[in-house]
Amino acid sequence: MRKKEEIDDGTGAWERRMLRDIATAGLKEQRRARQWGIFFKLLTFAYLTALLYLLWQGEYADSGPKGKHTALVDLKGVIAPGEEAGADNVVQGLRDAFEEDNVEAVILRINSPGGSPVQAGYINDEITRLREKYPETPLYAVIADIAASGGYYVAVAADRIYADKASLVGSIGVRMDGFGFVGAMDKVGVERRLFVAGDHKALLDPFLPLDKLEAGHIRKLLEDIHGQFIEVVRQGRGDRLAGGDELFSGLIWTGDESVQLGLVDELGSAGYVAREVVGEEDIVDYTYKRDWLTRLSDRFGSAVARGLESRLFETGIR
Repeated sequence: MRKKEEIDDGTGAWERRMLRDIATAGLKEQRRARQWGIFFKLLTFAYLTALLYLLWQGEYADSGPKGKHTALVDLKGVIAPGEEAGADNVVQGLRDAFEEDNVEAVILRINSPGGSPVQAGYINDEITRLREKYPETPLYAVIADIAASGGYYVAVAADRIYADKASLVGSIGVRMDGFGFVGAMDKVGVERRLFVAGDHKALLDPFLPLDKLEAGHIRKLLEDIHGQFIEVVRQGRGDRLAGGDELFSGLIWTGDESVQLGLVDELGSAGYVAREVVGEEDIVDYTYKRDWLTRLSDRFGSAVARGLESRLFETGIR
């Protein structure tokens, strides 16, 4: 009855109490929001500090004085310009390793399905040059999961090649592929307009019938590159090759089979080579990495892009 009286007495006490309660709740909510804001800012600061520390550790962990050791350079992924396994990155790592006085040997650990024959050729040529410049420093290629096509093209420049029994090795060949959609435009009722200057500028156009002259030209081009590949393998492996023409057919083999065919010298990992072949079990990674500030900016840019995309998705903007 008291509450009823307060509502009905005409003094406005109920309204004042409600406004006070709303204002109090708003202040409490603002206080909680500030507290959570401070918490997340501190959490973000701690994350960035930890990230900077880890990147600094990765950048400078091996920059101090070193005793005798085995150098390791990784070649991982598709061999292409701008990629981790691009020639610029791999060559820089190899140069850094060979130029270090305390390096007893260099291990190039390969895990690549191949890629650009030009980029693979750059790396092969540089390995040959470095071996001639530093004849006392051997270079051993160690195949991890796979060294196919361009990956094997690089490996043959090494003094010796090692692999696991289940590694995939070979694919000595060249390919170019595409699609043919002749007649597809007519079926969907689309008119295509193509203008060229040069009789064969529309080479391998998927909407035109395959031209016999152009097809012959492409086959000749691939055969030339394939011949270069074969010559590099023969130069690198010499009389160690035990197989015939099937080696250059594009087939792949396991590490076990590759030893029998002369594509690989022996089974073994990077640790095995450092310990048993080089005699220096201490391995130092010389794989080239971009400076920590560039890597941090790339990661930050990716994180911002993901956050923006998520925000746009939540608000329904496409």
